[in-house]
Amino acid sequence: METTATKLSESGKKYFGKGDFENAVQSFSNAVKIYTEEENFLDAAEAKNNLSVALLQAERAEESLEAVHGTDLVFAEAKDLLRQAMALGNQAAALDALGQSDKALEKYAKSAALFGEIGEGDLEATVLKSMAAIKFRKGKLQDTANIMLDSLGATQKPNLFQRFLKFIMRIIQ
Repeated sequence: METTATKLSESGKKYFGKGDFENAVQSFSNAVKIYTEEENFLDAAEAKNNLSVALLQAERAEESLEAVHGTDLVFAEAKDLLRQAMALGNQAAALDALGQSDKALEKYAKSAALFGEIGEGDLEATVLKSMAAIKFRKGKLQDTANIMLDSLGATQKPNLFQRFLKFIMRIIQ
């Protein structure tokens, strides 16, 4: 049976998919409140992560970071490494948006390691690309190249361009 909180979460995802981030924020916020009242902390943490992403898209980075704070610990306690890694990635994205790139890199590194540990190579590659973007903005080109190479190595089914890029980057190194 679908609960009100579940319906709100689904509604939030629909709004998000349409680019209506403010209504997505409202739906996810209401879902978090209900899940928390029901003491359903795992689903509340999931809704908080969705809320965080919607807030980030609505250019409300500070609130995004507040929403996702501590959710990685809820997932760690439940031994849900996939959602723990996603929560760390969401925290990193919010920190990056707030200009806290060093802290963002730390969270991204933990996220990438967890994704690698559970065999989620494509998600690991996505996180590594975010790390490379930060390193590039900081002017650390060698670090950027190394991280991008790691990212290409983590991609489970690289396309022809990705294989070519991997070859070129190895030559450059």
